[in-house]
Amino acid sequence: MLTIDPQAFGKLLAGRHIAAVTGTNGKTTTTHLLAAAMRAGTPDAARRIVTNADGANLYHGIASALGEAPKADIAILETDERVVPRVIEQGHPEVLVLLNFSRDQMDRNHEIKSLGRGWRNALEAAGAKGPVVVANACDPLTTWAAQTAREAIWIDTGAGWSADAALCPNCGAVLTHEGTWDCPECELTQPKADYTVRGEQVTEADGAVWTLDLQVPGRFNRANAACALAAARVMGVEPDVAIRGMHEVTSPAGRYAVATFGEGAKAVQGRLMLSKNPAGWAESLPLISTDVVVLAIDAVAADGKDVSWLWDVEYEQLAGRHVICSGPRSQDLAVRLAYGDVEHEVVADLSSAMARAGELAPGVVVDVLTTYTPFQKLRKLGGLA
Repeated sequence: MLTIDPQAFGKLLAGRHIAAVTGTNGKTTTTHLLAAAMRAGTPDAARRIVTNADGANLYHGIASALGEAPKADIAILETDERVVPRVIEQGHPEVLVLLNFSRDQMDRNHEIKSLGRGWRNALEAAGAKGPVVVANACDPLTTWAAQTAREAIWIDTGAGWSADAALCPNCGAVLTHEGTWDCPECELTQPKADYTVRGEQVTEADGAVWTLDLQVPGRFNRANAACALAAARVMGVEPDVAIRGMHEVTSPAGRYAVATFGEGAKAVQGRLMLSKNPAGWAESLPLISTDVVVLAIDAVAADGKDVSWLWDVEYEQLAGRHVICSGPRSQDLAVRLAYGDVEHEVVADLSSAMARAGELAPGVVVDVLTTYTPFQKLRKLGGLA
């Protein structure tokens, strides 16, 4: 379609009420949460709302989703970081959710500040016609990028990952991180929050408190839900309705779903979790609850070909568990675990790795944490895709 008509992307965006979601971590889940909130508050939602629910967030994926629903007037779009400027320019979204910036696929996105600069410049160029931005106030680069927006709604997500936020994106000075972040050399500082996430509760600046009721686990998903809640309000959905809708989300694009591998007495069940970079692994590893764990690593284009990030993940917290290393880069992971004194074995084939997990933990739903490509393969092996 885009080859036949190079202008199709802009044409498909035109005339819709658009909410775009972007960031290094959490795009897919936040898009699912926001879409669910919008469905709960929109009459005739099945006809009116379109979303790229499977995470195809580049030009082709967005165009494909929009092309299948030409009459839908509301679009909830997961948007790759590189695509954001064009969506702002051609789609004129009503709201843009900016989640975070972290090192991810470094062979593809060499310098994350250049992506942030692209967002900042696009928002500045849009001026008064630009979107309301819902932004993670705990991320310095996201904050800097959102400064030029016509209006920003700041979310204190309580994020704990700061390894990609050492330097001020505005002046280059070393940031301080003492509860909140601040630049000692220029005016950039953590903005005052409009929404604050602590535990299950989201508190507004005026004191109103909303209790989240989610079926997806983790502190980071509560932060994602707070961003979705704020965006839904911009789109006209009341908080209680949005929260009720978000409760329906259980396994966005296969995340946290339980799949069955193998047949008969040798079948084993696994709970699938996806993490693609150090920030994601830092949030996902604490969710592991089983004594036997499958970790699968690959390094093709969709994963990022550079696996040096393995050394930035604190795998030491898996000490006391037995890890089955799988996937094409399982040996790289095994070396990292060896240095972390984590008990492990290598079973490179995914099906064999799941079978081995079943042998070691019969009758247990084993936690499985993987990068993108093994995750998609496991979804297929488990009958989820």
